[in-house]
Amino acid sequence: MKRFSWIPAMISIALLSGCMPNADKDTEIITETEKTKEDSAIIPSVQISEQYYRTLLPYEQSASRGLVVSKIYTKYDLKEVENGLLRLSQRTFSPDDYFFQEGQTLDSSELNLWLARSSQSEFGLNPPRPKEGNMTAELAKTAPVYLAHIVEQNYLVKTKDNKIQLAGISIGLAMNSNYYYQKEDFGATYEESIPQAKIKENGRKMANEIVKRMRAMEGLENIPITVGIFKQESRNSIVPGSYFEYGVAAKGKAALDGWTSLNEEYVLFPQPITEEKYRDVGQSFNNFKQDIEKYFSNYTSVVGTGFYQDDSIKKMTIEIPIQFYGAAELVGFTQYMTGLVMDHFPASMHVEVNVTSINGAEALVIKKADETEPYVHIYD
Repeated sequence: MKRFSWIPAMISIALLSGCMPNADKDTEIITETEKTKEDSAIIPSVQISEQYYRTLLPYEQSASRGLVVSKIYTKYDLKEVENGLLRLSQRTFSPDDYFFQEGQTLDSSELNLWLARSSQSEFGLNPPRPKEGNMTAELAKTAPVYLAHIVEQNYLVKTKDNKIQLAGISIGLAMNSNYYYQKEDFGATYEESIPQAKIKENGRKMANEIVKRMRAMEGLENIPITVGIFKQESRNSIVPGSYFEYGVAAKGKAALDGWTSLNEEYVLFPQPITEEKYRDVGQSFNNFKQDIEKYFSNYTSVVGTGFYQDDSIKKMTIEIPIQFYGAAELVGFTQYMTGLVMDHFPASMHVEVNVTSINGAEALVIKKADETEPYVHIYD
């Protein structure tokens, strides 16, 4: 297996001090690489929110950048497989203590080998394809491609001598919930659902194998590794999947120390309210939608996506495409809609409304949890 050598980054840092007139001089720190090349980086001194990591500048793109596009089915999963891993990583690597960098350890060529079937590559993590014959419904059940993509994120810390070094790695395993196959070349595409138990079983096995391989890489022997298992949705879904469990391999450990369950999901509104946990939010959304319909007809739909953690809604994102013909009508609609947001949704819920047209974004309304004054912006 190819070895990727991580040289602990000793990156030259210039701490930004904003616009303060009496700011201290930038702090410079030396980075030594394999080729004794010295690099410099900037760490912003301002952290926007406790939920966001600070990043090194100039921004280092992932060594596997671009590979994910062909492996993740929808734009919703494409975004959530990374954002969900950022959120999960905060359980192990606090944004107060760690800086974020896209993964630099696993490059596209190595990941392609890992994502292959074991019959295609000796390093393939997916089950082998039958040697003879075309894929059938029965074979699709016993030998689907479970693992669609691997996402890597790096977490760095500043040492006492003002150097930056790798201190943690998070890995996201994007697992297929459905397997698509063809019985013959250029034939019809068939779909086979993959049971949750199989997703979990294979995800856990692959996670431990990945940790074992990474422990064999120079420089990663004692780096804590967090691995989350993400279940992506089907090709036609308009809501993303979610991470359902994660494990942590402590320093020097070649296996994950057990698994912790996660209870996160995205729910589409409006929908038939069949479960108690969605009922109150669903009714609030329906009332909001109906009140808009009473006075404004120049829109195509109102669609909401609710993000739930531990069966409690944390955020509602609403999309409203419109067909307005004048600025005054847009202003009137936004004012009215903002009032409905404040009236219909609980104070504890974060609500974001995006109003769009064929010309792009038209208005944005954000009601943060437990705040009485919404943020409203109408784009020029």
